[in-house]
Amino acid sequence: MEGNQNDLLTILKDNGVNTVRLKLWVDPSDEYAGFNEVKQFSKTLKVNGFKTWLTLHYSDTWADPGHQESPNHWQGINFTQLKDSVYNYTEKIAAELQPDFIQIGNEINSGFLYPYGHISNNFQQFRELLDTAIVAVRTTSSETKIILHFAGIEGSDWFFDQLSIVDYDIIGLSYYPIWHGKSLNNLKAKMQYLGNAHQKKILIAETAYPFTLDWNDWTNNIVGIDDQLILPEFPATPEGQRKFINEIKALTKEVENGIGFCYWGAELIAWKGNESQDASPWENQALFDFDNKALPVLREFKNE
Repeated sequence: MEGNQNDLLTILKDNGVNTVRLKLWVDPSDEYAGFNEVKQFSKTLKVNGFKTWLTLHYSDTWADPGHQESPNHWQGINFTQLKDSVYNYTEKIAAELQPDFIQIGNEINSGFLYPYGHISNNFQQFRELLDTAIVAVRTTSSETKIILHFAGIEGSDWFFDQLSIVDYDIIGLSYYPIWHGKSLNNLKAKMQYLGNAHQKKILIAETAYPFTLDWNDWTNNIVGIDDQLILPEFPATPEGQRKFINEIKALTKEVENGIGFCYWGAELIAWKGNESQDASPWENQALFDFDNKALPVLREFKNE
């Protein structure tokens, strides 16, 4: 009913969300995104009927195409020791957390675990590290599906061609119009090509869209001007946000091997108050408005 208060997981479940993606850092400065916190939340998610998708950053903090810093405890060790560390760490996660999906690295366009795993400088070692993590998962769990994640569209052909003999299950792409182009037709064509070329399931691992260009705290937002939108089809309004995700959902269903999408930052409201300068750069792309009310876009998560 309108006006009812509920907790986040209940709202997500009631609106058809079936999987929750969690990031996992090796040795963060506090418990945030660390093993114990993620293990506990994974249990909560499973009790509530969600599947879990763990994104292993193989870093103590955020990893992305521009940042792939090895964990502090793994720096200065030799390559053989690093592979042992990767294997033992990944095996522990697969065994104790038993995720439905496990993502090896986050947006690994340029590799991971620098400097050893840098694609341009050390491609062979990148492959060995990737294979080591994958073997750890396969040895531990026959059920967990393995995702490899590339940010964007451009360059994805080359990337997945290089990994054609790697043992994984699902191709994941990030798609944000601000960074990856404004053509959903290009996105669809690329997904169709990659899924067919590599005979893999494929999904959109990250996407999001604003319901407004306003802000609800004093932290600079990622998206804030019309030039970053797909106009006129998808304005920065609640209805524009809903229509964008409706198109994303339809697109992933139309792609032959498409299996869905994951929304980034659904919960990233202005959580530290409306004058915080170090809180959410994402509150205008969350799934809840500035009064913390569920937005119309949530209806699109039902698998109709």
